[in-house]
Amino acid sequence: MDNNPAQTFWDKVAVRYAARPVRDAAAYEETLADVAARLRPSDRVLEIGCGTGTTATRLGGGVAEWTGADFSPGMVRIAQAKPAPAGVRFILSDADTVFDGSPFDAVCAFHLLHLVPDMRATLAHVHDHLKPGGIFISKTWCFADLGLGMRMLIPVLRAFGLFPPANRLKAADLRQAITAAGFEIEVDRSFGRSPHCPYIVARKAG
Repeated sequence: MDNNPAQTFWDKVAVRYAARPVRDAAAYEETLADVAARLRPSDRVLEIGCGTGTTATRLGGGVAEWTGADFSPGMVRIAQAKPAPAGVRFILSDADTVFDGSPFDAVCAFHLLHLVPDMRATLAHVHDHLKPGGIFISKTWCFADLGLGMRMLIPVLRAFGLFPPANRLKAADLRQAITAAGFEIEVDRSFGRSPHCPYIVARKAG
């Protein structure tokens, strides 16, 4: 894969990112519990934008196969160095080229859709590579819905290399894009302190 500014950013911060405590640990644990409850032991799961593999190592033991993919070599190296349950693997790939072979029972994308270059194209790829009745589970920052102060701060942080390239996404546009891709939204809620990071479970028609 050709290097790009987003990949460069995540490679640069990978070690620091891996060492940083989860900001809202209670919300993260609630999210993990809800995801785990929706997966079956026989499932093949793909996680796009897996980062340093924390979620995969926590949940991968409950399914038949969990593939974590990320376009950052630095992130993937850290993920591959972690002890992981049987059936968990990590690969270097971006969100749109990772799909090949047989379809998945579930695709997860945590804190990713606001970072991809073309969200609608990514959602189309996800839909195409899910089994009929399969689920797409996402958690996405909707920066356009934040208060004015935060919206003004983000470009400043980005100018100093402290924030990745990201889309100013509205929650309403996120929901519309998911349904336009052919999904039916079954769960739309938030965990923890921020209402601007919706957790959405969407299903492909059976």
